[in-house]
Amino acid sequence: MQIALIYNAPIPSLYDARGESKAESGVLEAVRAVRRSIRALGHNLIEFPLLPPLESVRKTLATVKADCVFNLFEGFAGLPRTEAEVAGCLEDLGLPFTGSPSSALLLALDKAAAASRLRHRGIRTAAQQLLETGYLSNFHLKFPCIVKPQADDASHGLSENSVVFDTGALFREVQASVERYDSAPALVEEFLPGREFNVTVFGNDVPEVLPLSEIIYTLPPGLPKILTFAAKWEPESSYFQNTNVKCPADITPELASDLRSTALAAFNAIGCRGYARVDMRLDSEGQPVVMEVNANPDLSPDAGTVRQAKKAGLSYKGMVKRIIEFALEKT
Repeated sequence: MQIALIYNAPIPSLYDARGESKAESGVLEAVRAVRRSIRALGHNLIEFPLLPPLESVRKTLATVKADCVFNLFEGFAGLPRTEAEVAGCLEDLGLPFTGSPSSALLLALDKAAAASRLRHRGIRTAAQQLLETGYLSNFHLKFPCIVKPQADDASHGLSENSVVFDTGALFREVQASVERYDSAPALVEEFLPGREFNVTVFGNDVPEVLPLSEIIYTLPPGLPKILTFAAKWEPESSYFQNTNVKCPADITPELASDLRSTALAAFNAIGCRGYARVDMRLDSEGQPVVMEVNANPDLSPDAGTVRQAKKAGLSYKGMVKRIIEFALEKT
């Protein structure tokens, strides 16, 4: 079989100036691991590291002759919608590709729109609103809150300052987010301090849930328990060193069942395919609340999805094989 591997070509980006380039370079770890697996599976491999602008990507993809495209492209820096737009190019060309369709990638990227879809389907989400600095009088949530970018991933823009307890801190974080993201409103959510879980859903029409993971925080007092950028990408930081993962999670069968059913419902509500990760926290009543659906989560060897696949008995190569099979399934 001929497999085309597409991913972000490593180039300087705006994340370098922000000190957040490690998330982008981390993609290359997934590329290396997927490359080895595709070759070990006996497939012919051709690679297409993608460079902006999008129009040149369209021309490049039009030259692809492959039975399947393994899609590790995560959008160009500062242009996160291009992740969905490149998937849309593959759809226009009729090329089977791994992971979620463009519609799911676009919806999952817009956290406010995704939460609205989830609530419409009866799935719990945190109370939230979009805020700009000139409209803080419209704030109607209960403190503490967490301030996030409306449309970015990999924990970009998240730090210990993102959890706010009063209007002064709220103003500062909303202002910082609006300036950072070209005047786009900030997403403000009521902060849930409960236990945190990651759940990977695997498959298409009859998806399965992989072993559940719980995020265990052992942070010094005063630091809010959230997955900051440092927790994911800066090994020397207190956040990285005091944020651990337990898989499988030590939970009751009843809670495991609730987490699985919520993850499956969220996967279907967003329209995901192949593989996706659903991040949840428990509310004050111990009920799962969806914080985010990651339609094409990180596949680097130490990522949560890979860890959960391993606990399910899949080697990395076996996981890649299944993801390719999902892409080739007729719908």
